[in-house]
Amino acid sequence: MRVVSLAGFLMVFWLALSGHYTAWLIGMGVVSTLAVVYVARRMGVADMEGHPVQMLPGAPLYFPWLAKEIALSAWRVTRIILNPRLPISPTMTVVTAGQKTTAGMATYANSITLTPGTITVGASGDQLTVHALVSENASELEAGEMDARVTRFEGHA
Repeated sequence: MRVVSLAGFLMVFWLALSGHYTAWLIGMGVVSTLAVVYVARRMGVADMEGHPVQMLPGAPLYFPWLAKEIALSAWRVTRIILNPRLPISPTMTVVTAGQKTTAGMATYANSITLTPGTITVGASGDQLTVHALVSENASELEAGEMDARVTRFEGHA
């Protein structure tokens, strides 16, 4: 079932990117999709980590929340940069990730990095090392809201 799902996602992605719906392009999309799915299956990457469809039910709640957090953080970073005093307080912190899968851990680490003002600089076991532009960003991560939301998105909360 995961292979069929992968083929469907790839075909929709092909159609969305092409913007042209002629018989030739749709045919090439089908051929390309089947070739990629075949190679992915032979390589063993069409698995729970390579194509995590189990996370799909949590997407409608997680991605809008993440977009809001990215926008709010971008606004805060912009205000800091435009401030003549440049009130930064660079901080390194270590946060514990509650995710159970590698896809969940990658989602958490990438969500931190996508949020302006923070970047995941290392991962070891269930620990993520994060650099924050201001100490408030580090404190927010340590509070654990993003970790809890990613864990729910992953399907383990």
